[in-house]
Amino acid sequence: MEYPKTRKEAKALGATHYFTGEPCVRGHVAPRKTKGACVECMKEDWAADNERRKSQPKSDAAKAAGRRYYEKNKDLTKARSRNRPAELQREYRRAWKDKHPEQVQASANAWKRRARNATPSWLTSEHKLQIRELYLAARRLTRDTGVKHVVDHIIPLRSNEVCGLHVPWNLQILTHIENSSKGNRL
Repeated sequence: MEYPKTRKEAKALGATHYFTGEPCVRGHVAPRKTKGACVECMKEDWAADNERRKSQPKSDAAKAAGRRYYEKNKDLTKARSRNRPAELQREYRRAWKDKHPEQVQASANAWKRRARNATPSWLTSEHKLQIRELYLAARRLTRDTGVKHVVDHIIPLRSNEVCGLHVPWNLQILTHIENSSKGNRL
């Protein structure tokens, strides 16, 4: 696209940008807005302003607007989240966990409580040893292969159809990805 050479020409033509070929005060050789600002300088200022805003706590009005947007666009928001690169998803998850340690601990405690409640009192010490061996084997596989392995309940401890027990014959070792894709289904 051909830009006008001066601000005066741009105003006369009704153009929004012009390009002089001369560096701005910060040294950018870039188009300028007819109002006078260098486009690259504006980008830098926007980025700095966004970083500054991110570090400040959100107002109640901004939080409410965010909640309204999410409720109105729930499917779109979830789809965008799922389509993020895996590394970015891990980064977001890690940041969330760092910011909400109480909720992470509560979730871990709830899982332990479910497993404890699903462990029958009639299990022998040999059964408990078999369970422990499965968890150790999963850990060894993770260490040896570099791929995270987990112990999965074949019949989930908590499901809409049926709830399984925390017993050796209801456990299997899967990769973390296989287990995540399985969810709490049989």
